Amino acid sequence: AVRFANGRLERPESLRFTVYRNRDSAHPRKRHRRILVSETERLCYVGHNFGSQVMKCNSLCRYFVGVLDRSSGQMDVYNAEMFNMQPLLSGGGAGSASCWAALSLPSLPCSLAGSKDKSFTAACQDGGAQAGGHLEFKALLEAVSGGAAGLVLPGVLQSALCPVQMDLCIEAFGTSKQKRALSSRRMNAVGSDVVSTAVTQAAANVIDAKGVTGLMQDVAQDAVQNISAFLPPCHEDAERPEHVYRFEDILSAAEYEALRVPAAALASITTEEMARRAEERSLCSFVLEELKFLPTDEKSRDHKARCLWFLDTLVKFSQQKVIKKKHPMGPECPHIISKKLMKNFTSLTYNNGSIQNLISASMKAKITAYVIALALHINNFQTDLTVLQNDLKLSESRILDIAKALRLRVSKAKGVPGLENDQSHKLGTLSLPLPTQKAPEGQRKRKKMS
Repeated sequence: AVRFANGRLERPESLRFTVYRNRDSAHPRKRHRRILVSETERLCYVGHNFGSQVMKCNSLCRYFVGVLDRSSGQMDVYNAEMFNMQPLLSGGGAGSASCWAALSLPSLPCSLAGSKDKSFTAACQDGGAQAGGHLEFKALLEAVSGGAAGLVLPGVLQSALCPVQMDLCIEAFGTSKQKRALSSRRMNAVGSDVVSTAVTQAAANVIDAKGVTGLMQDVAQDAVQNISAFLPPCHEDAERPEHVYRFEDILSAAEYEALRVPAAALASITTEEMARRAEERSLCSFVLEELKFLPTDEKSRDHKARCLWFLDTLVKFSQQKVIKKKHPMGPECPHIISKKLMKNFTSLTYNNGSIQNLISASMKAKITAYVIALALHINNFQTDLTVLQNDLKLSESRILDIAKALRLRVSKAKGVPGLENDQSHKLGTLSLPLPTQKAPEGQRKRKKMS
Protein backbone atom coordinates (compact mmCIF):
# COMPACT_ATOMS: atom_id res chain seq x y z
CA ALA A 1 0.00 0.00 0.00
CA VAL A 2 1.40 3.40 -0.99
CA ARG A 3 0.65 7.06 -0.56
CA PHE A 4 2.26 9.97 -2.38
CA ALA A 5 3.67 12.84 -0.34
CA ASN A 6 3.06 15.67 -2.80
CA GLY A 7 -0.26 15.09 -4.58
CA ARG A 8 -3.02 12.75 -5.72
CA LEU A 9 -2.96 10.58 -8.83
CA GLU A 10 -5.75 10.68 -11.38
CA ARG A 11 -5.08 7.17 -12.66
CA PRO A 12 -3.22 5.13 -10.05
CA GLU A 13 -3.74 1.91 -11.98
CA SER A 14 -1.42 3.20 -14.72
CA LEU A 15 1.66 3.40 -12.48
CA ARG A 16 4.59 1.02 -12.81
CA PHE A 17 6.20 -0.21 -9.58
CA THR A 18 9.47 -1.99 -8.85
CA VAL A 19 10.40 -3.57 -5.50
CA TYR A 20 14.02 -3.95 -4.36
CA ARG A 21 14.92 -6.30 -1.54
CA ASN A 22 18.16 -6.60 0.42
CA ARG A 23 20.54 -9.28 -0.80
CA ASP A 24 21.47 -10.31 2.74
CA SER A 25 18.64 -12.77 3.29
CA ALA A 26 20.35 -14.35 6.32
CA HIS A 27 20.46 -11.15 8.38
CA PRO A 28 17.42 -11.05 10.72
CA ARG A 29 16.78 -7.33 10.07
CA LYS A 30 18.15 -6.65 6.59
CA ARG A 31 16.20 -9.43 4.95
CA HIS A 32 12.94 -7.54 5.58
CA ARG A 33 14.18 -4.27 4.08
CA ARG A 34 12.43 -3.14 0.90
CA ILE A 35 12.68 -0.15 -1.45
CA LEU A 36 9.61 0.56 -3.56
CA VAL A 37 10.08 2.56 -6.77
CA SER A 38 7.35 4.13 -8.88
CA GLU A 39 8.17 5.57 -12.31
CA THR A 40 6.08 8.05 -14.31
CA GLU A 41 6.77 10.03 -17.47
CA ARG A 42 8.25 12.93 -15.56
CA LEU A 43 9.25 11.78 -12.08
CA CYS A 44 10.36 8.83 -10.05
CA TYR A 45 9.10 8.22 -6.51
CA VAL A 46 10.84 6.20 -3.82
CA GLY A 47 9.58 4.74 -0.55
CA HIS A 48 11.29 2.40 1.92
CA ASN A 49 10.48 0.54 5.11
CA PHE A 50 13.71 1.22 7.04
CA GLY A 51 15.72 4.19 8.26
CA SER A 52 14.97 7.23 10.41
CA GLN A 53 12.29 8.61 8.05
CA VAL A 54 10.22 5.43 7.84
CA MET A 55 6.51 5.66 8.66
CA LYS A 56 5.86 4.64 12.26
CA CYS A 57 2.40 3.33 11.49
CA ASN A 58 3.93 0.06 10.24
CA SER A 59 5.27 -0.70 13.73
CA LEU A 60 2.07 0.35 15.52
CA CYS A 61 -0.43 -1.72 13.55
CA ARG A 62 -0.74 -4.32 10.79
CA TYR A 63 -2.12 -3.81 7.30
CA PHE A 64 -3.83 -6.34 5.05
CA VAL A 65 -4.88 -6.31 1.39
CA GLY A 66 -7.87 -8.35 0.20
CA VAL A 67 -8.07 -9.66 -3.39
CA LEU A 68 -11.62 -10.54 -4.47
CA ASP A 69 -12.18 -13.29 -7.03
CA ARG A 70 -15.38 -12.11 -8.74
CA SER A 71 -16.08 -15.44 -10.37
CA SER A 72 -16.01 -17.45 -7.14
CA GLY A 73 -16.90 -14.64 -4.77
CA GLN A 74 -13.95 -15.54 -2.46
CA MET A 75 -11.39 -13.08 -1.12
CA ASP A 76 -7.73 -13.84 -0.37
CA VAL A 77 -6.11 -11.73 2.38
CA TYR A 78 -2.38 -10.82 2.26
CA ASN A 79 -0.04 -8.99 4.65
CA ALA A 80 0.80 -5.45 3.51
CA GLU A 81 3.09 -2.52 4.40
CA MET A 82 2.49 1.22 4.00
CA PHE A 83 5.09 3.06 1.88
CA ASN A 84 5.33 6.87 1.78
CA MET A 85 6.43 7.74 -1.78
CA GLN A 86 8.71 10.78 -2.06
CA PRO A 87 9.81 12.42 -5.36
CA LEU A 88 13.43 11.85 -6.37
CA LEU A 89 15.50 14.45 -8.25
CA SER A 90 18.59 13.23 -10.08
CA GLY A 91 21.97 14.74 -9.18
CA GLY A 92 23.04 14.80 -12.85
CA GLY A 93 21.92 17.04 -15.66
CA ALA A 94 23.22 20.15 -17.37
CA GLY A 95 22.97 23.40 -15.49
CA SER A 96 21.55 25.25 -18.51
CA ALA A 97 18.84 22.69 -19.18
CA SER A 98 15.27 23.53 -18.40
CA CYS A 99 13.93 22.79 -14.94
CA TRP A 100 11.41 20.37 -16.32
CA ALA A 101 14.07 18.45 -18.24
CA ALA A 102 16.31 18.40 -15.16
CA LEU A 103 13.53 16.84 -13.10
CA SER A 104 12.62 14.15 -15.61
CA LEU A 105 14.31 10.83 -14.91
CA PRO A 106 14.48 8.02 -17.46
CA SER A 107 14.97 5.31 -14.87
CA LEU A 108 15.39 5.13 -11.10
CA PRO A 109 17.39 1.90 -10.94
CA CYS A 110 20.34 3.75 -12.47
CA SER A 111 20.10 6.36 -9.73
CA LEU A 112 19.98 3.72 -7.08
CA ALA A 113 22.95 1.97 -8.63
CA GLY A 114 24.98 5.13 -8.17
CA SER A 115 23.96 5.59 -4.54
CA LYS A 116 25.91 4.48 -1.48
CA ASP A 117 23.66 1.49 -0.78
CA LYS A 118 24.15 -1.10 -3.56
CA SER A 119 22.84 -4.11 -1.66
CA PHE A 120 19.36 -4.10 -3.19
CA THR A 121 18.18 -6.15 -6.18
CA ALA A 122 14.95 -5.93 -8.19
CA ALA A 123 12.30 -8.37 -7.07
CA CYS A 124 9.23 -7.74 -9.24
CA GLN A 125 7.78 -5.27 -11.68
CA ASP A 126 4.14 -4.60 -12.37
CA GLY A 127 3.30 -2.79 -15.58
CA GLY A 128 1.39 0.34 -16.42
CA ALA A 129 1.72 3.20 -18.80
CA GLN A 130 1.88 6.57 -17.11
CA ALA A 131 0.66 8.61 -14.20
CA GLY A 132 -1.99 11.30 -14.20
CA GLY A 133 -0.89 14.78 -15.06
CA HIS A 134 -2.14 16.88 -12.17
CA LEU A 135 0.84 16.50 -9.79
CA GLU A 136 1.38 20.22 -9.39
CA PHE A 137 5.01 21.27 -9.52
CA LYS A 138 4.59 23.81 -6.74
CA ALA A 139 3.72 21.04 -4.32
CA LEU A 140 6.74 19.10 -5.56
CA LEU A 141 9.05 22.07 -5.01
CA GLU A 142 7.77 22.54 -1.45
CA ALA A 143 8.21 18.82 -0.74
CA VAL A 144 11.79 18.78 -2.00
CA SER A 145 12.96 22.08 -0.51
CA GLY A 146 11.30 21.52 2.88
CA GLY A 147 8.80 24.32 2.31
CA ALA A 148 5.16 24.42 3.37
CA ALA A 149 4.85 20.66 3.25
CA GLY A 150 7.68 20.34 5.77
CA LEU A 151 8.86 17.06 4.25
CA VAL A 152 12.37 15.65 4.60
CA LEU A 153 13.79 13.37 1.95
CA PRO A 154 15.32 10.04 3.05
CA GLY A 155 19.07 9.86 3.47
CA VAL A 156 19.48 7.78 0.30
CA LEU A 157 17.91 10.65 -1.70
CA GLN A 158 19.59 13.67 -0.14
CA SER A 159 22.86 13.11 -2.01
CA ALA A 160 20.96 13.18 -5.32
CA LEU A 161 19.75 16.79 -5.01
CA CYS A 162 21.61 19.34 -7.09
CA PRO A 163 21.78 22.92 -5.70
CA VAL A 164 21.95 24.35 -9.22
CA GLN A 165 18.74 22.59 -10.21
CA MET A 166 17.03 23.73 -7.00
CA ASP A 167 18.01 27.34 -7.71
CA LEU A 168 16.62 27.05 -11.23
CA CYS A 169 13.39 25.60 -9.85
CA ILE A 170 13.08 28.44 -7.33
CA GLU A 171 13.67 31.02 -10.08
CA ALA A 172 10.92 29.53 -12.24
CA PHE A 173 8.35 28.31 -9.73
CA GLY A 174 9.35 29.55 -6.26
CA THR A 175 7.42 31.92 -4.05
CA SER A 176 8.41 35.57 -3.64
CA LYS A 177 10.03 34.80 -0.28
CA GLN A 178 12.11 31.97 -1.79
CA LYS A 179 13.20 34.19 -4.69
CA ARG A 180 14.27 36.99 -2.34
CA ALA A 181 16.29 34.54 -0.23
CA LEU A 182 17.96 33.16 -3.37
CA SER A 183 18.83 36.67 -4.60
CA SER A 184 20.25 37.66 -1.21
CA ARG A 185 22.31 34.46 -0.99
CA ARG A 186 23.80 35.04 -4.44
CA MET A 187 24.64 38.68 -3.67
CA ASN A 188 26.42 37.74 -0.44
CA ALA A 189 28.19 34.70 -1.82
CA VAL A 190 31.98 34.93 -2.01
CA GLY A 191 34.08 32.30 -3.65
CA SER A 192 35.70 30.01 -1.08
CA ASP A 193 38.93 30.03 -3.06
CA VAL A 194 39.08 33.85 -2.90
CA VAL A 195 38.54 33.83 0.88
CA SER A 196 41.11 31.07 1.38
CA THR A 197 43.69 32.93 -0.71
CA ALA A 198 43.10 36.20 1.15
CA VAL A 199 43.36 34.56 4.58
CA THR A 200 46.51 32.69 3.62
CA GLN A 201 48.13 35.86 2.31
CA ALA A 202 47.15 37.87 5.39
CA ALA A 203 48.51 35.16 7.71
CA ALA A 204 51.77 35.04 5.76
CA ASN A 205 52.16 38.83 6.02
CA VAL A 206 51.59 38.79 9.80
CA ILE A 207 54.05 35.92 10.30
CA ASP A 208 56.67 37.74 8.19
CA ALA A 209 56.16 40.94 10.18
CA LYS A 210 56.19 39.52 13.74
CA GLY A 211 57.56 36.04 13.46
CA VAL A 212 56.22 32.88 15.06
CA THR A 213 57.81 33.64 18.45
CA GLY A 214 56.27 37.11 18.60
CA LEU A 215 52.82 35.75 17.73
CA MET A 216 53.07 33.10 20.45
CA GLN A 217 54.04 35.79 22.98
CA ASP A 218 51.05 37.91 21.93
CA VAL A 219 48.68 34.97 22.38
CA ALA A 220 50.15 34.19 25.81
CA GLN A 221 49.89 37.85 26.84
CA ASP A 222 46.22 38.01 25.77
CA ALA A 223 45.46 34.88 27.78
CA VAL A 224 47.21 36.34 30.82
CA GLN A 225 45.23 39.57 30.53
CA ASN A 226 41.97 37.62 30.33
CA ILE A 227 42.88 35.79 33.55
CA SER A 228 43.98 39.00 35.31
CA ALA A 229 40.52 40.52 34.88
CA PHE A 230 39.29 38.29 37.74
CA LEU A 231 42.33 38.61 40.02
CA PRO A 232 43.29 41.28 42.56
CA PRO A 233 45.74 43.87 41.17
CA CYS A 234 49.21 42.31 41.10
CA HIS A 235 52.32 44.43 41.63
CA GLU A 236 55.06 42.31 40.10
CA ASP A 237 57.82 44.78 40.93
CA ALA A 238 57.11 44.58 44.68
CA GLU A 239 60.08 44.09 46.98
CA ARG A 240 58.11 42.38 49.76
CA PRO A 241 55.36 39.70 49.56
CA GLU A 242 52.81 41.92 51.33
CA HIS A 243 53.13 44.47 48.53
CA VAL A 244 52.34 42.02 45.71
CA TYR A 245 48.61 41.99 46.51
CA ARG A 246 48.17 45.10 48.58
CA PHE A 247 45.69 44.99 51.43
CA GLU A 248 44.09 48.29 50.35
CA ASP A 249 43.25 46.69 46.97
CA ILE A 250 41.21 44.08 48.83
CA LEU A 251 39.65 46.37 51.45
CA SER A 252 39.64 50.13 51.20
CA ALA A 253 40.08 52.29 54.28
CA ALA A 254 36.34 53.07 54.49
CA GLU A 255 35.40 49.41 54.10
CA TYR A 256 37.96 48.38 56.70
CA GLU A 257 36.55 50.92 59.16
CA ALA A 258 33.00 49.66 58.53
CA LEU A 259 34.04 46.17 59.67
CA ARG A 260 34.88 47.34 63.19
CA VAL A 261 31.39 46.76 64.63
CA PRO A 262 30.49 43.37 63.10
CA ALA A 263 34.01 41.98 63.73
CA ALA A 264 33.93 42.88 67.43
CA ALA A 265 32.00 39.68 68.19
CA LEU A 266 34.80 37.58 66.67
CA ALA A 267 37.50 39.53 68.49
CA SER A 268 35.91 38.75 71.86
CA ILE A 269 34.72 35.22 71.09
CA THR A 270 35.02 32.63 73.87
CA THR A 271 35.85 28.93 73.66
CA GLU A 272 32.24 27.96 74.39
CA GLU A 273 30.94 30.34 71.73
CA MET A 274 33.47 28.96 69.26
CA ALA A 275 32.31 25.37 69.96
CA ARG A 276 28.69 26.41 69.45
CA ARG A 277 29.53 28.16 66.17
CA ALA A 278 31.36 25.03 64.99
CA GLU A 279 28.37 22.84 65.84
CA GLU A 280 25.98 25.21 64.06
CA ARG A 281 28.42 25.62 61.14
CA SER A 282 27.72 29.34 61.19
CA LEU A 283 31.38 30.04 60.39
CA CYS A 284 33.54 28.45 57.72
CA SER A 285 36.29 26.01 58.70
CA PHE A 286 39.13 28.38 57.84
CA VAL A 287 37.76 31.08 60.17
CA LEU A 288 37.09 28.62 63.00
CA GLU A 289 40.64 27.34 62.80
CA GLU A 290 42.15 30.84 62.75
CA LEU A 291 40.04 32.01 65.72
CA LYS A 292 41.99 29.56 67.86
CA PHE A 293 45.14 31.59 67.23
CA LEU A 294 43.95 35.17 67.72
CA PRO A 295 46.78 37.48 68.88
CA THR A 296 46.74 38.79 72.41
CA ASP A 297 47.64 42.29 71.29
CA GLU A 298 44.39 44.26 71.01
CA LYS A 299 45.22 46.03 67.74
CA SER A 300 46.44 42.88 65.99
CA ARG A 301 43.50 40.91 67.37
CA ASP A 302 41.02 43.48 66.01
CA HIS A 303 42.76 43.52 62.60
CA LYS A 304 42.65 39.75 62.25
CA ALA A 305 39.02 39.60 63.39
CA ARG A 306 38.01 42.11 60.71
CA CYS A 307 39.84 40.13 58.03
CA LEU A 308 38.27 36.86 59.18
CA TRP A 309 34.77 38.37 59.23
CA PHE A 310 35.12 39.66 55.66
CA LEU A 311 36.60 36.35 54.47
CA ASP A 312 33.68 34.43 56.00
CA THR A 313 31.26 36.84 54.30
CA LEU A 314 32.93 36.26 50.93
CA VAL A 315 32.69 32.47 51.36
CA LYS A 316 28.99 32.64 52.27
CA PHE A 317 28.30 35.06 49.41
CA SER A 318 29.88 32.67 46.89
CA GLN A 319 27.36 29.94 47.77
CA GLN A 320 24.45 31.99 46.41
CA LYS A 321 23.26 31.86 42.81
CA VAL A 322 20.84 34.69 42.11
CA ILE A 323 20.76 37.70 44.46
CA LYS A 324 17.14 38.70 45.04
CA LYS A 325 17.35 40.52 48.38
CA LYS A 326 18.43 44.09 48.91
CA HIS A 327 20.71 42.97 51.76
CA PRO A 328 21.89 39.48 50.71
CA MET A 329 24.14 39.03 53.76
CA GLY A 330 21.63 40.22 56.33
CA PRO A 331 21.09 43.55 58.13
CA GLU A 332 24.22 43.15 60.26
CA CYS A 333 26.40 43.50 57.14
CA PRO A 334 27.46 47.16 56.65
CA HIS A 335 25.94 48.90 53.65
CA ILE A 336 29.31 49.69 52.11
CA ILE A 337 30.27 46.00 52.23
CA SER A 338 26.96 44.91 50.66
CA LYS A 339 27.48 47.47 47.91
CA LYS A 340 31.02 46.18 47.32
CA LEU A 341 29.81 42.58 47.03
CA MET A 342 27.03 43.46 44.56
CA LYS A 343 29.24 45.69 42.43
CA ASN A 344 32.46 43.66 42.28
CA PHE A 345 31.36 40.03 42.60
CA THR A 346 28.09 39.74 40.64
CA SER A 347 27.16 40.08 36.99
CA LEU A 348 23.90 41.56 35.70
CA THR A 349 21.51 39.31 33.79
CA TYR A 350 18.06 39.83 32.27
CA ASN A 351 15.44 37.25 33.20
CA ASN A 352 11.62 37.26 33.18
CA GLY A 353 11.45 40.94 32.39
CA SER A 354 13.73 42.10 35.20
CA ILE A 355 17.44 42.64 35.79
CA GLN A 356 19.02 40.31 38.35
CA ASN A 357 22.42 39.99 39.99
CA LEU A 358 23.93 36.60 39.23
CA ILE A 359 27.01 34.91 40.72
CA SER A 360 28.33 33.18 37.63
CA ALA A 361 31.22 30.72 37.43
CA SER A 362 33.64 33.51 36.53
CA MET A 363 32.43 35.62 39.47
CA LYS A 364 32.90 32.67 41.83
CA ALA A 365 36.46 32.32 40.52
CA LYS A 366 36.99 36.03 41.27
CA ILE A 367 35.65 35.59 44.81
CA THR A 368 37.98 32.63 45.28
CA ALA A 369 40.98 34.70 44.15
CA TYR A 370 40.17 37.46 46.66
CA VAL A 371 39.60 34.90 49.42
CA ILE A 372 43.04 33.39 48.77
CA ALA A 373 44.69 36.82 48.69
CA LEU A 374 43.06 37.79 51.99
CA ALA A 375 44.02 34.44 53.55
CA LEU A 376 47.63 35.11 52.55
CA HIS A 377 47.58 38.38 54.49
CA ILE A 378 46.06 36.60 57.50
CA ASN A 379 48.53 33.68 57.50
CA ASN A 380 51.84 35.37 56.75
CA PHE A 381 51.55 34.63 53.00
CA GLN A 382 51.18 30.89 53.29
CA THR A 383 47.72 29.33 53.45
CA ASP A 384 46.07 25.93 53.35
CA LEU A 385 44.33 25.73 49.97
CA THR A 386 42.53 22.49 50.82
CA VAL A 387 40.62 24.08 53.72
CA LEU A 388 39.57 26.97 51.48
CA GLN A 389 38.62 24.52 48.76
CA ASN A 390 36.24 22.72 51.11
CA ASP A 391 34.74 25.98 52.37
CA LEU A 392 34.17 27.29 48.84
CA LYS A 393 32.93 23.87 47.60
CA LEU A 394 35.35 23.74 44.67
CA SER A 395 37.27 20.92 43.05
CA GLU A 396 40.97 20.67 43.83
CA SER A 397 41.98 21.31 40.22
CA ARG A 398 39.89 24.49 40.14
CA ILE A 399 41.40 26.10 43.25
CA LEU A 400 44.91 25.03 42.21
CA ASP A 401 44.43 26.73 38.83
CA ILE A 402 43.39 29.95 40.56
CA ALA A 403 46.31 29.69 43.01
CA LYS A 404 48.77 29.29 40.15
CA ALA A 405 47.20 32.26 38.38
CA LEU A 406 47.91 34.23 41.57
CA ARG A 407 51.58 33.22 41.14
CA LEU A 408 51.63 31.02 44.25
CA ARG A 409 53.96 28.10 44.73
CA VAL A 410 51.88 24.99 45.54
CA SER A 411 53.29 22.25 47.74
CA LYS A 412 52.12 19.48 50.03
CA ALA A 413 51.45 20.23 53.67
CA LYS A 414 54.16 17.91 54.98
CA GLY A 415 55.98 19.35 57.99
CA VAL A 416 53.52 22.18 58.65
CA PRO A 417 52.45 22.38 62.32
CA GLY A 418 49.03 20.91 62.91
CA LEU A 419 48.89 19.17 59.52
CA GLU A 420 51.46 16.41 59.87
CA ASN A 421 48.79 13.69 59.85
CA ASP A 422 47.10 14.91 56.68
CA GLN A 423 49.39 14.59 53.68
CA SER A 424 46.65 15.43 51.18
CA HIS A 425 46.50 19.12 52.04
CA LYS A 426 47.95 21.60 49.56
CA LEU A 427 49.71 24.76 50.66
CA GLY A 428 49.92 27.96 48.65
CA THR A 429 52.92 30.19 49.30
CA LEU A 430 53.54 33.71 47.99
CA SER A 431 57.27 34.35 47.78
CA LEU A 432 59.63 36.48 45.73
CA PRO A 433 60.67 36.32 42.99
CA LEU A 434 57.28 35.45 41.53
CA PRO A 435 57.14 32.39 39.25
CA THR A 436 56.57 33.01 35.56
CA GLN A 437 52.90 33.23 34.70
CA LYS A 438 51.74 30.73 32.08
CA ALA A 439 48.62 30.77 29.95
CA PRO A 440 46.13 27.97 30.75
CA GLU A 441 46.72 24.80 28.78
CA GLY A 442 43.04 24.31 28.03
CA GLN A 443 40.39 21.98 29.34
CA ARG A 444 41.57 18.74 30.82
CA LYS A 445 40.50 15.55 29.15
CA ARG A 446 37.84 13.69 31.05
CA LYS A 447 38.54 10.13 32.04
CA LYS A 448 36.45 7.59 30.23
CA MET A 449 34.05 5.64 32.36
CA SER A 450 34.62 1.91 32.07
